[in-house]
Amino acid sequence: MAIDLADVHLSLGRDAARVHILKGISLAVPPGEAVGLVGPSGSGKSTLLMMLAGLERPDSGKVVVAGQDLASLDEDALARFRGRNIGIVFQSFHLVPTMTALENVALPVELAGGQGAFERAAAELARVGLGERLHHYPAQLSGGEQQRVAIARATVGHPPIIVADEPTGNLDEATGGGIVELLFALKQDRRATLVLVTHDPGLAARCDRVVRLRSGLVEADSVSA
Repeated sequence: MAIDLADVHLSLGRDAARVHILKGISLAVPPGEAVGLVGPSGSGKSTLLMMLAGLERPDSGKVVVAGQDLASLDEDALARFRGRNIGIVFQSFHLVPTMTALENVALPVELAGGQGAFERAAAELARVGLGERLHHYPAQLSGGEQQRVAIARATVGHPPIIVADEPTGNLDEATGGGIVELLFALKQDRRATLVLVTHDPGLAARCDRVVRLRSGLVEADSVSA
């Protein structure tokens, strides 16, 4: 399995403010599948995504991603694993404002000690349709262009798993539609596993499976028609 969760519980906060967010989640995702995570606000969708990416650690249960039990990795090893195996796309882009598009995309390659970071970044930016915008800063790009840079940064290392948290949430409908097409094209070309959080029923329907969360539990898990 690309992703295998078994009875995962996660609470956030301290003492009286501690909230039990994930309440025994089990989920298996085979390689190459696209899964849409849906459900009301506060149901645990984004927290589950962050846990898959190793950005949150569960209180109990098992999280195995790309064959690796994440609990066995310390923070440094987890960061290296994430850099090789998981591309993360956020709703709010999270680009470094003082870096050009090219520098933003090259950054994860450089941090991983990879060769040819700028050549690979330029090729990935061309792949997402920004071959002419390499030397523009985020403030010089539209929201849709910034999200394309963010996607290029997430996929420049050809990770086998891509996770996306409301990737069209800050974009208008037409721009968001282009981002959706790009994500699914990259998934198809790279044979990657895609897990995305969305409130958009149309986007969820594009996925192979839709998993609905409610109050930290899997309420439904269905194959798309």
